[in-house]
Amino acid sequence: MNSPQEPTPPSGPPNNEPVPEPEIVAKRGWLPSLVWVIPLIAALIGVGLVVKSVIEKGPTINITFTTAEGLEPGKTKVKYKDVDIGFVKTIKLAKNHSRVNVEVQLTKEAEDFAVKDSRFWVVRPRIGASGVSGLGTLLSGAYIGVDGGRSTETQTEFVGLESPPAVTVDQKGRQFTLHGESLGSIDIGSPVFYRRVQVGQVTRFSLDKDGTGVTVQVFVNAPFDQYVGTNSRWWHASGVDVRLDSSGFKLNTQSLATVIVGGLAFQSPPGQAVGVQAPNNMTFRLGSDEADAMREPDGEPVRVVMNFNQSLRGLSVGAPVDFRGIVLGQVTNIGVEYDPMTKNFNMPVTIDLYPDRLRRRTLGQPMPDTGTDASHKMLLALVAHGLRGQLRTGNLLTGQLYVAIDLFPKAPHATVDVTREPIELPTMPNSLDELQLQIADIAKKLNQVPFDQIGNNLNTALKNADQLFSRLDKEVLPQARDTLAAAKQTFSTAEATLQQDSPMQSDVHQALQELTRTLQSLNALSDYLERHPESLLRGKPGEKP
Repeated sequence: MNSPQEPTPPSGPPNNEPVPEPEIVAKRGWLPSLVWVIPLIAALIGVGLVVKSVIEKGPTINITFTTAEGLEPGKTKVKYKDVDIGFVKTIKLAKNHSRVNVEVQLTKEAEDFAVKDSRFWVVRPRIGASGVSGLGTLLSGAYIGVDGGRSTETQTEFVGLESPPAVTVDQKGRQFTLHGESLGSIDIGSPVFYRRVQVGQVTRFSLDKDGTGVTVQVFVNAPFDQYVGTNSRWWHASGVDVRLDSSGFKLNTQSLATVIVGGLAFQSPPGQAVGVQAPNNMTFRLGSDEADAMREPDGEPVRVVMNFNQSLRGLSVGAPVDFRGIVLGQVTNIGVEYDPMTKNFNMPVTIDLYPDRLRRRTLGQPMPDTGTDASHKMLLALVAHGLRGQLRTGNLLTGQLYVAIDLFPKAPHATVDVTREPIELPTMPNSLDELQLQIADIAKKLNQVPFDQIGNNLNTALKNADQLFSRLDKEVLPQARDTLAAAKQTFSTAEATLQQDSPMQSDVHQALQELTRTLQSLNALSDYLERHPESLLRGKPGEKP
């Protein structure tokens, strides 16, 4: 066992000296430890960031899109002219699953964008009528673009656009509305031309409520909007306008861009200056082509029908109807009807006539208004004078036909029922058809000629003639030969008698000489008696009685 440990003697001063009392000194201040400095600074920075975010935080808006393609919460930015003005907070699917709701947090400086007429869209690579856009997003990713409105009414719910707007609010210029029958090949962003210079673009289009046409919104940039006058005419300049009809071959285009993406054009009528500048949102008529746009306003058309009893091959809807070279309308419908009374087919052609085209060219007393008693009397008088419709060939190469209205004083009598709707105008065949009918009539008469009987009679006559010639050769010809020999002998005798050295010639010559001398003597006697007529009683002087 271990022995018990001896107690340790108390420490202290040797020799049992007393221990001094400790001196206590009070501290002057309290200083925190450096360990608390860093968290304090971090807390202050955090508070500052929170305060800054609260101060810089703008309104929160909600935008609905058809798809959230390319959008990511917390990453996708909202930009205006490439400046960040917000970001996407959340993306949720709508209750009906047809759209997506995108919650966007705007900055304090962008609170002016939360107004009623602001527009939002997703910027991504696109190829459209105005060109290629959004190529920068291939690397940076899609973002939401915005066109700030000018309204003072705030709004937080927006419907996003599916494509960028063709014109932004800050662009200078004027907007106009066009009404046409068809959209053609134009699209949003299609160019607008003035004298083949691009001056604007198409911003919007829609189908009319009644379905009879389209409405197109266009924007003309400043300063070119000053060339849009109240008398301007607008037309489709899309693609290549190639036309081969009764008027011939036509080719018309504005530029290479219109061939690919289409476009519109406007200009004042030929010979007219730009009129008073058109106000913003003025409405114009949109023509199908330049010729249609430049045509004078036609007024209300008058629908008439013409029944032709001939082939209508070569006649098409839209073919012109003219009066001595002046186009008064066009063909709108071509049909066929069976008449059980005559057991024949009629070919009705419906036509829209514009009397104002002829009224503008009338001298003296103006033409009466359409539908009045005066106009009906005038129509009856013209029909009585020979007003008729006629099909004519407009192009020999293509065989295209057109309808001509003219006066034919020798036309058969016809009447018009002015109470009928539409009015039926009488027609007459053209000269070519008449020639064909005459040729057919001649061919019919020639077909009735008995050519077989005539051929048999002619064959018999030829046989009789052959027999006659045979008899002449056997009976008459020998006698004719004897007669000719006797005549030849007679002529030989006469020739010998009339030769210069023949006796007959000598006697005749001597007789003629004697006759000449006798005549000379008689001439001398007559001269003497003329000088001395008394010699007939007295004789010559010196002679005895």
